[in-house]
Amino acid sequence: MNVVSQVFALIAAAIHLLVWPLESFLYARPQVRVFLTGSTADAPEVRLWRFNVGFYNLFLALGMIAGFAALRLGHETVGRTLVLYLAAFMVAGGITLFVSTPKLWRGALGQAVPGAVILLAELVTA
Repeated sequence: MNVVSQVFALIAAAIHLLVWPLESFLYARPQVRVFLTGSTADAPEVRLWRFNVGFYNLFLALGMIAGFAALRLGHETVGRTLVLYLAAFMVAGGITLFVSTPKLWRGALGQAVPGAVILLAELVTA
């Protein structure tokens, strides 16, 4: 797996690690809600959903880190499979976010672009 893909795997993991506590633990803060949704409106009925989605972000990040670690430890097939699958998952998630709520396009880009760079970098070097 090329260096660009590996760097963007770490970037994707970092973004998802950053979002995890925001969604899971800090959503009650108005400044966090503005960052995540563009609104200060509190929606208590989505707290459980946000908590769960935050942990999805954690698990995506940990999977990407595991794939990166496998690559660095010489397990090319395992590492490449994890990184490519999770990159595709992140791209699909970003597209889904944008289609469902276009005003959250910044979040959709943050979720999808690193994964898209990984996939494109791998296609170019294939």
